[in-house]
Amino acid sequence: MSLLDLKNNERTIHLLRDDNGVYFEVVYKYYFAPLYSFATQYLPHEKAEGIVQETMIWLWENRKTLIPEMSLKSLLFTIVRNKCLNQTNHQKIRNRIHEAIKEKYRKQFHNPDFYFENELSTLFIKAMEQLPENFRQAFEMSRIGKMTHKEIAKSLGVSPQTVNYRLSKALELLRKELKDYLPIFLAML
Repeated sequence: MSLLDLKNNERTIHLLRDDNGVYFEVVYKYYFAPLYSFATQYLPHEKAEGIVQETMIWLWENRKTLIPEMSLKSLLFTIVRNKCLNQTNHQKIRNRIHEAIKEKYRKQFHNPDFYFENELSTLFIKAMEQLPENFRQAFEMSRIGKMTHKEIAKSLGVSPQTVNYRLSKALELLRKELKDYLPIFLAML
């Protein structure tokens, strides 16, 4: 089959509709390079090649439904253009989503320890909420408020021994709840 047969659009479509693959190969070779060149105006080379491949697969799979009066050349270029634009729009949307996520978590990206510290803080707060009120209060005054046992006792109106008991029980409960994390929390405090 001569490449000149492709100039006759109706004949080309009739041959494609009844084709077993021989004429399709001629059409493929004839259109691949110009379609690829056209697609590279929108996309990088490897993506452009994929788009042309998809278009030619579409042509093969839909060859029996082609209308002889339709311009095959216009059809193929339109499909390639639309696929390229869809790919470009999809990439723009993906980039916007990535930027939004990146902006949202910017602090974490710049400080890898931030995420870990946040998670540890959440675990610590949950464990502290589970402590009985008087244990939690004594622990916070000691570790966060940096108060001595005597100062805590005076502030709460209890004996220093009661403060010692509450702190030891608070640490015991926190050890159970936080297991391996307690040394890290105590170092942070």
